[in-house]
Amino acid sequence: MAPAITLAAEAPTLSAANTGFMLICSALVMLMTPGLAFFYGGMVRVKSTLNMLMMSFISLGIVTILWVLYGFSMAFGTDSGGLVGWNSDWVGLSDIGLTELWDGTTIPLFVFLVFQMMFAVLTPALISGALADRVKFTAWALFIALWATVVYFPVAHWVWGSGGWAFELGVIDFAGGTAVHINAGAAALGVILVIGKRIGFKKDPMRPHSLPLVMLGAALLWFGWFGFNAGSWLGNDDGVGALMFVNTQIATAAAVLGWLAYEKIRHGAFTTLGAASGAVAGLVAITPAGGAVTPLGAIAVGAVSGVLCAMAVGLKYKFGYDDSLDVIGVHLVGGVIGSLLVGLLASGKGQSDVEGLFYGGGLDQFWKQCAGVFGVLAYSLVVSAILAFLLDRTIGMRVSEDDEVAGIDRAEHAETAYDFSGAGGGAAHSTAPAPADRAESKKVDA
Repeated sequence: MAPAITLAAEAPTLSAANTGFMLICSALVMLMTPGLAFFYGGMVRVKSTLNMLMMSFISLGIVTILWVLYGFSMAFGTDSGGLVGWNSDWVGLSDIGLTELWDGTTIPLFVFLVFQMMFAVLTPALISGALADRVKFTAWALFIALWATVVYFPVAHWVWGSGGWAFELGVIDFAGGTAVHINAGAAALGVILVIGKRIGFKKDPMRPHSLPLVMLGAALLWFGWFGFNAGSWLGNDDGVGALMFVNTQIATAAAVLGWLAYEKIRHGAFTTLGAASGAVAGLVAITPAGGAVTPLGAIAVGAVSGVLCAMAVGLKYKFGYDDSLDVIGVHLVGGVIGSLLVGLLASGKGQSDVEGLFYGGGLDQFWKQCAGVFGVLAYSLVVSAILAFLLDRTIGMRVSEDDEVAGIDRAEHAETAYDFSGAGGGAAHSTAPAPADRAESKKVDA
């Protein structure tokens, strides 16, 4: 998340073009959260569809308010020990001038903070896919508030805030491989290790109930991701934002092909779920790397992430952790791949002059990337597990066994996603819901 480059001899001045561009990018990133809701919502069983949509949607409400009250200040305020920021003038956002520029850029501070707000909203929503079918909505909402406060806001400061330890070390994370995807994936692992498996895991079929909904969600994510990635340069005065835009498309396309090739060789079929998942894996992997690699490098990042993430989604069956919608296999693994490949494929011609191993730069950047990756991973994993444990021991994280079997939509939201009462036969006069499809995410077992 680097600022746009400005001439050293001139003070930055407001750019209407960059401001308009960043407002559009902010709206695109906001669209990713409902897109994620559709993506996850299609992958669960019928009886959990609304709950999955709401688990993403509620983040728009909770995290937005926290960002205004203190989140932006914690993430981008004056550094304290490399761990967290603070600026009392930003608390509540009441003392920010309308024409005040974000440091070193040509866009208003308000535009930067709303762009970053959308990142903060999306990140906890990513975690929800690992917890499908079994978490109380109240507990989830409280978890989001606590997790954003003690995990996301500090980690965002580490990676993008001036003075943050990863920022000062020189870790390259253009748009969120560590702060967003590794952070969310590690958190998902921490929580599911505490709350346990779904009833019927590895016994009952848990296939997606609506693959068209999954494809729609993937398409919205792909579309919104251009704002997520290209907007992270905060302008396009020197072409780096355009490079990121191009690399986002290239890597995603390569990842789709890589995932599908693996599926065909390993299991004999090209699946729509594989295509959608491959696209997301490529988007995740190019997020930290796209400003530092060439288009050929983006092909490599996408192809490698597509194949390795396809392999990784089967690890839950081998190791016995119930990651419902493969947040770990796609977001954690994809984020690690993209972040580490920066140390190998950085060309020195994009966002910085840093060169990776394959361009003659040695392993210095690779080790910096390792520090950022495993520092964020370890912190998020441990703290998320602690938060889940405390909530589970106080208000309880999981719904009752009866509610989980009958369907979390009715238990938590008093609604169902689809009304089958007029479908014909005896169901036309019945007040009971139609039997739920035994469907949800079970990607091809590696």
